[in-house]
Amino acid sequence: MPTLRALLASLVFLLVGGAVFSAATDGFQSFTTEAARRLAVQRHPARIPAAALQTQSGAHIQLSDFRGKWLVIDFIYTRCPSYCIALGGEFAQLQDRLAGPIAQGKVQLLSISFDPDHDTPSQLAAYLAHSRDRGHGWLAARPIDPDGLAQIKRVFGVTVIADGQGGYTHNAAVHLVDPRGRLVGIFDLGDPGSVERAVLQRLGQ
Repeated sequence: MPTLRALLASLVFLLVGGAVFSAATDGFQSFTTEAARRLAVQRHPARIPAAALQTQSGAHIQLSDFRGKWLVIDFIYTRCPSYCIALGGEFAQLQDRLAGPIAQGKVQLLSISFDPDHDTPSQLAAYLAHSRDRGHGWLAARPIDPDGLAQIKRVFGVTVIADGQGGYTHNAAVHLVDPRGRLVGIFDLGDPGSVERAVLQRLGQ
């Protein structure tokens, strides 16, 4: 009966392996770290840190200062030749798409640099200008201390790897934080309509 025993062993292996794979991929719903991160945020919103930041004007603020507003966040570095340029254009579009809630003080756009040693306030101001910032409702800022940057990267799931040529390889997305200071949504770059709809739906508009 060696053949039967082998078949039974294979069946057990497949059942156990399938159960483990199902758990590891969240019931087969996610097959990548990025997808798993987005599912986790939807199911269990993560509270963001009260990290200290310096804006493009030189002002010092904290992430917790935005409590009471919907906060739309992306992560950039100003020397980036690809994703960050696209994110800048997308945020300029969101300034127009969400102009009403921004003017009402209900929504704030925020670009956070993960390269604070290089991205001084003047560099951040130049990034906004290059991205055709409309002049209201959008701030660019850099973390003031390394611990704050580490906390932000961990909570938001930002992956940054030096490319060996003075730049970085990084993931790119748009993040939505609710008025209670919780990360509640992550959206693909290149789909500002989804961000707009999510914000307006939550505002009841």
